[in-house]
Amino acid sequence: MATTLPVPIEFRLPEGWRPAARPDGMEAPGVAFAAVHPHADHGFTANITVAGEVPPESATLAGLADASAQRLREAVGTVEVSRRREVGSVDAPALTQWLAFPAVVDGTRHDLVQSQVFLSFPDARAPRRRAVIRLALTATAAQHDDVLEEFQEFVRTVRPDTGAGA
Repeated sequence: MATTLPVPIEFRLPEGWRPAARPDGMEAPGVAFAAVHPHADHGFTANITVAGEVPPESATLAGLADASAQRLREAVGTVEVSRRREVGSVDAPALTQWLAFPAVVDGTRHDLVQSQVFLSFPDARAPRRRAVIRLALTATAAQHDDVLEEFQEFVRTVRPDTGAGA
């Protein structure tokens, strides 16, 4: 079931990607938007999901990333955090992490990689409060590098929706 983001955002999907009700074969609690790649890899369709929350003021992006990895661990078992890096600026902090994990989809085992990006946005109604948007690309290990650039393009288009139109 889709949820609402804590702050409105706008973005542009990479060419060929299409909106989906939810990612194929993956439970996605808290997801406000999902899109799928036009070509599956051995029965698994790469997907992009968008979720968000307003964490407690004491929460850090690293803490939120740890919690995200733990939720995935609870769902699928073994999850390896293979990379993590703080990016962005003091005014617009962000964090990226890569998770690797096995998953069974429609009876077939897949080695998956999930690239996550955590973006921090001020809440327009309460600027001292920050909302965090989590963008995630999930793909097979074999397809991940092929779709990563498209995901990076997508991330570069994400911005607060000011209602001014594009």
